[in-house]
Amino acid sequence: MTKKNQPIQDRSAIKDPEQWVTGEEPMTGAQNSYIHTLAREAGEGVPEEMTKAEASQKIEELQEKTGRGTGARKSRPRTKSSERKKT
Repeated sequence: MTKKNQPIQDRSAIKDPEQWVTGEEPMTGAQNSYIHTLAREAGEGVPEEMTKAEASQKIEELQEKTGRGTGARKSRPRTKSSERKKT
């Protein structure tokens, strides 16, 4: 089977952040930036030092509060540029 024909990976197989091998490392720069953006939108503060696992869990929590993330994208269909009105 080629890569194109392989079935989509089961999303339930994704590890919980607490089980990550690198979960105890400091959060990444991308996590730091995104978590502060979400926290501002949610009106919350966040600790300056978090592990990758802690940051991932906090990001999920803040995404739910702010309506960002995968669930928010599903509710608003995207339009093709050719379908947009020209002004």
